[in-house]
Amino acid sequence: METAEIHLATGFQNLLYDHPAFPTDLRAEMEAWCHTNTADERKDGESDDVFLYKTRKKALGPFKRQLWDLPEKDEIIAAQEAKFGFLFQQLGIADNRTMVERHIRVTPRSLDLPEALRIAIGR
Repeated sequence: METAEIHLATGFQNLLYDHPAFPTDLRAEMEAWCHTNTADERKDGESDDVFLYKTRKKALGPFKRQLWDLPEKDEIIAAQEAKFGFLFQQLGIADNRTMVERHIRVTPRSLDLPEALRIAIGR
């Protein structure tokens, strides 16, 4: 394969935004956020479609709660999982856990919860 790096993030982002079950009202709200918060990144003569395609990744963070709470989340995630499976097969990396475990050592670690999170969950 001789591949050093493959960028898949944009494709998975597209699967999210372009999925038929993705709520159009949320998409519109996220696009409005982009127009307001990333306007300085717009190039002269750039179409709305190109501008939003380039900046919409920045809306994921501010809308994280709404995305996690989507009623359609399971349907969208299933499409993502299917795409991962397809890509793993195409890239020849499926079913290689034994090889990975032979070369990678995982060191279990336990971290203390940050104070704000501990308070938020009532611990």
